[in-house]
Amino acid sequence: MPTRWADNDVYGHVNNVEYYAFFDTIINTFLIREGGLDILTGGVIGVCAESSCRYHASLSFPETVEGALRVAHLGRSSVRYEIALFKAGMEHPAASGTFVHVFVDREQRRPAEIPPGLRAALEPLVVVTEE
Repeated sequence: MPTRWADNDVYGHVNNVEYYAFFDTIINTFLIREGGLDILTGGVIGVCAESSCRYHASLSFPETVEGALRVAHLGRSSVRYEIALFKAGMEHPAASGTFVHVFVDREQRRPAEIPPGLRAALEPLVVVTEE
């Protein structure tokens, strides 16, 4: 994803809130393209229950941001993602974080089972970490 002129703050680097927008974009682009998430009319939607970000290096305009996504936990109605953002071509992330989606019924906003198409797309991203 390219950074935008408006992403920079007065200090000349991407403002911290934009990192969360990158996280959200990476996750939802994946869910729409790979899992068939229907953001407009689907019966189940994902809502953010928790998120965090650690900043390791600055991003700025103009740069291209590359993202990495994996799943740390895949439950019945929730997913805990781990995300990393990289300057294009760099080995170490500029930022890393977590994002938890709880899937809910669009109308009632009650937890709902992750639809089969989304689950099938997410399962290959599950990683087992040693505790």
